[in-house]
Amino acid sequence: MSGDDILQLFAYLMPAVVTGAVAFYFFRLHTRNEDDRRRFLLHKDAQAETLPVRLQAYERMALFLERIAINSLVVRVAPKGKSKRDYENLLINQVETEFEHNLSQQIYMSEECWNIIKAAKNATIQIIRSAGMSQTDSPDKLREDILNQTMEKQSPSNTALAFVKKEVSELWD
Repeated sequence: MSGDDILQLFAYLMPAVVTGAVAFYFFRLHTRNEDDRRRFLLHKDAQAETLPVRLQAYERMALFLERIAINSLVVRVAPKGKSKRDYENLLINQVETEFEHNLSQQIYMSEECWNIIKAAKNATIQIIRSAGMSQTDSPDKLREDILNQTMEKQSPSNTALAFVKKEVSELWD
């Protein structure tokens, strides 16, 4: 084979190689686009299925925060005896029981939101405990002290509930 034959062979093969490379590039581009489209559709379908479950979790946590709000908690849970300590423990037990009932909801919300909800629960318990350290000796007086403490400042539940509402509104964006 002479140099001219090799050059002629190369001249015949060059368009085929270029055409093959262009076809390979476009095929790969098309395959990537299809993969991205499938991933998007799967994500969209998964989001459509999980959104109602996530909203239900936020609803349950909003209900939890409403139920442990100091005003509603003290009104809903009446003292059962004459001991201030028993009433304090009853209130704390109510908060803890409500929280434990909703523990599984944390998987449907952000870490930050869950931490704020836990902080609201802990702050509510702290308010009850600090009121329990007062010199009162009756459960009714303890109720009054707890309510007086929360009259002066915003309830931790209200702060957490505002954050939950904000996070839910971001689900729609």
